[in-house]
Amino acid sequence: MRGETSLTSEKAVRDKFAPVLKQKGEGCGEIARDLFGFTQILDSTKKLERALTDPSRPAQDKITLVRNIVGNAVDPLTIEILSDVVSRRWSRVPHIANATEDLAIDALLYQADARGCTGKVAVELAEIRSALLNLSVLRSELSDPQMDPERRVRLLDQLFDKDTLDPITLYLAEQATRNLRNRRYLYTIQWLIDKISEHCGETVVTVTTAVPMSIEQIKRIIEIYSKKLNRPVHVNAVVDPSVIGGMRLQYGAEVIDHTVVAKLHNLQRTMA
Repeated sequence: MRGETSLTSEKAVRDKFAPVLKQKGEGCGEIARDLFGFTQILDSTKKLERALTDPSRPAQDKITLVRNIVGNAVDPLTIEILSDVVSRRWSRVPHIANATEDLAIDALLYQADARGCTGKVAVELAEIRSALLNLSVLRSELSDPQMDPERRVRLLDQLFDKDTLDPITLYLAEQATRNLRNRRYLYTIQWLIDKISEHCGETVVTVTTAVPMSIEQIKRIIEIYSKKLNRPVHVNAVVDPSVIGGMRLQYGAEVIDHTVVAKLHNLQRTMA
């Protein structure tokens, strides 16, 4: 849980640069890669994190430190964003890296908007998540911090034909295992899907079924839940054969489980 100071700082910097990133459009890909790279630097250099979040240190000193680190190797807008980030106050030291990662994702999604592929990226990430549900060994390896990051990426790449994925999907999927940030791989993929829905102003409704849903079923769920929640809805369709049949729906903390497995579990509890 991020403290109120960090939440306020992150919202301020993201709101400030949202129109700038939107205007940059296609060029946001470079910004995203710069920010993901700086996130990794922060994660691996705790001394730097502490220096950049020290409330007693003048903001200009922190900006100078950032400029000395990145030099001319990044886009000028990246320096502008990072300078703003380090000028703000943070509740806890690690929160600055979290905010930098969020800004990197924002940048990549504005690039996706400019290319008209944001929805496609969300669908493809959901398909990757579904494909991994029954591959427990691979899931474990993709989340193994002891394994070489590039080996984790190669393992992931064996799961699908890279040429069939949008480049932004591929980048996000690989980034999620290249820099784990103390998260499980599937958790990060779901988090990215939620980020896309937030970016689009939608509520995510995750629907788990034993077999893929038809387009008509998805449209019907969108229609029902858009009316129920009074806002746009994005369906994250998950295929999990272990549910046997029926449907499990989740949005936020609300869960509606009509799967065969859930009914069997309820029956067992009743008979116990």
